[in-house]
Amino acid sequence: MIASILLPLLFLFQTPTVSPRPTETPKPAETAVQKDDAPVVTKHTAKIGGRTLNYSVTTGFMPIKNAVSGDTEARIFYMAYTLDGVNDPKTRPLMFSFNGGPGSASVWLHLGALGPRRVKMLDDGMMPPPPYELVDNDASWIDETDIVFIDPVGTGYSRAAKQEYASKFFGINGDIESVGEFIRLYLGRSERWSSPLFLVGESYGTTRAAGLSNHLFERGIGLNGIILISTVMNFQSIRFAENNDLPLVLIFPSYTATAWYHKRLPAELQRKPLKDVLKESEEFAANVYGPALMRIDRLTPADKQSLLERFSSLTGLSRTFVEQNNFRVDLGEFNKELLRDQRRTTGRLDSRFLGFDKDSAGDDVEFDPSMSAIRTPYTAAFNDYIRRDLNYKSDIEYYILGGGITSPWNWNTSNGYADTSQALSSAMRKNPYMKVFVGCGYYDMATPYFAAEYSVSAMNLDPQLRQNFTFNYYEAGHMMYIEKNSLQKLKNDVSGFIRNAFRK
Repeated sequence: MIASILLPLLFLFQTPTVSPRPTETPKPAETAVQKDDAPVVTKHTAKIGGRTLNYSVTTGFMPIKNAVSGDTEARIFYMAYTLDGVNDPKTRPLMFSFNGGPGSASVWLHLGALGPRRVKMLDDGMMPPPPYELVDNDASWIDETDIVFIDPVGTGYSRAAKQEYASKFFGINGDIESVGEFIRLYLGRSERWSSPLFLVGESYGTTRAAGLSNHLFERGIGLNGIILISTVMNFQSIRFAENNDLPLVLIFPSYTATAWYHKRLPAELQRKPLKDVLKESEEFAANVYGPALMRIDRLTPADKQSLLERFSSLTGLSRTFVEQNNFRVDLGEFNKELLRDQRRTTGRLDSRFLGFDKDSAGDDVEFDPSMSAIRTPYTAAFNDYIRRDLNYKSDIEYYILGGGITSPWNWNTSNGYADTSQALSSAMRKNPYMKVFVGCGYYDMATPYFAAEYSVSAMNLDPQLRQNFTFNYYEAGHMMYIEKNSLQKLKNDVSGFIRNAFRK
């Protein structure tokens, strides 16, 4: 079971498959070119929020050594943005940023939201025509915090020193331990132990961040705050599988949001604001649909008809389709069916996006149109930026999304569903000052917002600690920042969060 959920949980990958498929083994020459050379430092200027800021970018590798033998087992690539002219590091927050996968480099948050340069998309987040370019990012977070972008082993330029070491890093625990060791080393080498400390992760990066919160605290590193973008901590909440109805309930409001966006709801619902419609959908999912699934084959004909009518009206799906699926419609089926009559599919990462399958038959989509729209622009822009602006030259492939994870991911779980929410819960009980920001896209079908709310509710936190959570919502998808209004809203929301998390 554990092995079979690898690729479906690679949130930034395209169509999930039934079983894991190890990617290509890196060429032997690639590890040979990685040396413990001095990092490359470049100087830059940006105008952020009306202020002109001078900053430095340090680009290089951090060797991860075996604690017993001292041998270098991996080298983690990073890009650190630090504001110039700061005299006292105690006054300047420091944030460690990473993306998800597992298997994704840090490029998405880096060149999508946090950094002073961002990939130019259309204002609604759709793909522009090539060639692709970077533009100044007025919504960068660099005015609030220094930022270190980390590429975990198997992503970006980060590699195991020898192939036989690789599997040590390809699992929940190994990944957390290696990224935690990077953070410990960086704090020492940069003399930043006294700075206010933050983590930001996206998608599987939120899984990593939740696990790191407790891992770091146990090693004497207390965090001021964690920012979770498109959250998944409990994988049972998103994994469509036999005898697991939970994801069907938790994704239901996202189905409603998608149908509302594409104008597939009945007129009386379509006229309402999205938030009002979602409130109705959430109440139906939690109070009617969820309980009904527990006894679906024992419902009376009248109850079943009532459920069918409400399900159909809140999703835009026909009653026939819902009934034929016995009220269990998984994500691939929904994305294929909603606009089948228009010969279009909807996106997984962002359901606002439309795809073109070769035919309108079948019960699943060929690819995720939202993934296709962003992968190429970000790949091209990063490879140009790292060479021209940051002056880092390398011929090895920068694994933006896959290619570097060379063995099945170890989910380190005995029940089939990984869960790091309890690690976060433990960290919050030990460090009651730590604040948590949760950013959710209404059109994110990979990590639905209702599932994130459920996972936090299931942490069994004391009410006082529960107050440390802040939820914010965006009318966009998994990478909500590709949509221009959401990009600015995210910046405003996070700025307030950072200030509140460490200023007394």
